[in-house]
Amino acid sequence: MKKLALIFSIVFILSAATTTFAAETYNWRLVTTWSTSIPFYETAQHFAKTVDKLSEGQLKIKVYPAGAIVPAFQVFDAVRNGVAQMGHDWPGYWKGKNEAFVPFASVPFGMNSLEYTIWLQHEGMDLAKEVYGKFGLVPLMGGNPGQEIGFFTKKAVNSVNEMDKMKIRTVGWAAEIFEKMGVNVSPLPGGEIYLAFERGVLDGAEFSTPSTTYPLGFQEIAKNVLVPGWHQTSCQNMFMINEKAYNELPDHLKYILEIASRETQLWSMAEREYGNAVAIKKYKEEGVTFNKLDDDSLNKLRKTTKNYLDGLRKKNALLDKVLTSQEDLIQLYSNWKEVKSGVSAYPYGDYIKGKHLE
Repeated sequence: MKKLALIFSIVFILSAATTTFAAETYNWRLVTTWSTSIPFYETAQHFAKTVDKLSEGQLKIKVYPAGAIVPAFQVFDAVRNGVAQMGHDWPGYWKGKNEAFVPFASVPFGMNSLEYTIWLQHEGMDLAKEVYGKFGLVPLMGGNPGQEIGFFTKKAVNSVNEMDKMKIRTVGWAAEIFEKMGVNVSPLPGGEIYLAFERGVLDGAEFSTPSTTYPLGFQEIAKNVLVPGWHQTSCQNMFMINEKAYNELPDHLKYILEIASRETQLWSMAEREYGNAVAIKKYKEEGVTFNKLDDDSLNKLRKTTKNYLDGLRKKNALLDKVLTSQEDLIQLYSNWKEVKSGVSAYPYGDYIKGKHLE
């Protein structure tokens, strides 16, 4: 009888433990700065699905496009204030909070996608935690779709001087650098660009990489693209988590979030770079002309960028710390890039096309 009572007690305890564990589920809301037509929204969805699978349903994240809960540029405050547990962003949107956010998105003439990933795998993420942490947020890598395509324009241009009477959409530091060179800038959200083009509010615009921009249909209105994308040599996205919500999670779910973010970073690089190549092919088939920015303009832009950033760095020690870290990584990695250059993948065009045999 005692044995039977003991067995029932053990079964009861195990059942209670199982019930308690089963109740430990978390349902989060993830707000984004993207409309559903922008591929970055798919990146956020990919992350949420990965977390769901890895956690076996213990942590479910529902993704919302811009405007569903809050407008695009209110995502930061929504996560900070607990309206949503997570957000997906382009950190340059938050330059008004602190200029130190911008380097986590892109820097004109800065790092490429691989360099960003290497940097964030090392010192960069510690610095991201320092910057986001000042606002009660926890950062994670959020994907990187590659270099931006350049500026779509209604008329063909090859220099910055030709843009002085045009209204151009860009954001972040690129906007202020352009303004210093006499360009009229409008920092519209990505989802509003097409309509602004259509209504004649804009004469030119950049938004993102080829694969991200193609579905937006800019090529239907603007048949010229000014390249290269000097303003964003890479486009880094980040996830941000409300610190209080994050601290309520058990350690294994925190780890799952980290692993899912790293997987999403690599998935987006591969997915989007392939898509970038496909998009360029489609653009050409649809009659889009790619116009090279002349060397004089590029040199002036580089010089203006350096002077502009030097001025910001003097006013913001944290920004200077982040930019110095990036510059150190670029310098370190350049040694390896130089050693491996010449066959694959630099200059890849000569070898793939057989020009080296001519």
